[in-house]
Amino acid sequence: MDTDVQSFAVANLRRRPEVVEAGGFVAGFDPSTDSPYINYATPLPGARPGPRDVAALVAAFRERGLTPRLEFAPDAAPDAEPALRRAGFGTEAVHTYLVCTPHTLTVPPAGGPAVRTPRTDEEYAAVDAAQSEAFGGVFPPSPEGAARLRRMQEGGGAVRFVRESEDTGDVGGAGCAGAACCSAPAVGTAELSGVATRPAFRGRGVAAAVTAAVTGAVFARGARTVWLEFSGEGSRRVYERVGYRPRGTRLYLVLRG
Repeated sequence: MDTDVQSFAVANLRRRPEVVEAGGFVAGFDPSTDSPYINYATPLPGARPGPRDVAALVAAFRERGLTPRLEFAPDAAPDAEPALRRAGFGTEAVHTYLVCTPHTLTVPPAGGPAVRTPRTDEEYAAVDAAQSEAFGGVFPPSPEGAARLRRMQEGGGAVRFVRESEDTGDVGGAGCAGAACCSAPAVGTAELSGVATRPAFRGRGVAAAVTAAVTGAVFARGARTVWLEFSGEGSRRVYERVGYRPRGTRLYLVLRG
């Protein structure tokens, strides 16, 4: 599975508006944002980079005023990590990733939150704002963020949300209580991300509902597996109830200074 996840990472970065390939690395850049979670690089599976390859990769980031950063499954490119560490890259994070298949997917019972697909600019903006709030403002809401969500949905991925009013039993506006999104499949797999429930709506099954919905939608589009990373044991339990299982590790490296 590590090779599948790493091959997906390469294919996904090649979808960015700007792509740089240097010595076994692929870097994807989006000029609409300086977020390190969107502008980053990854090695090709089995890559064996040398010092010049790493220097060329670093230069691609520096000329854009960005911090050099990579995300990858280290077992799929075992020679990449030593080369990057020799150049001064340090560990930002190490995450376990979970994988779901059509066989393990478990849809929550009927009667839970109603899951919808955003259709209007206002709904995409509400999803973007809810994700920002749920993640503590790390990703500020913006027209560009809402546009990226629309491109994901219209480009073969999936975005699903639960409204804050009738779909959760609350009286209020028609904004977003929680949401999740998933990339378009590549090499048979897809990445689910952005699972977010606004604090006022937690504990109502929103995360499980949107996770199952986007996972099922991407399976319907041909993915054989869907993978994700979790942020804590609480979210891990939600994902495991929906059918996700631990399968491997992803490494985040960054060059400071």
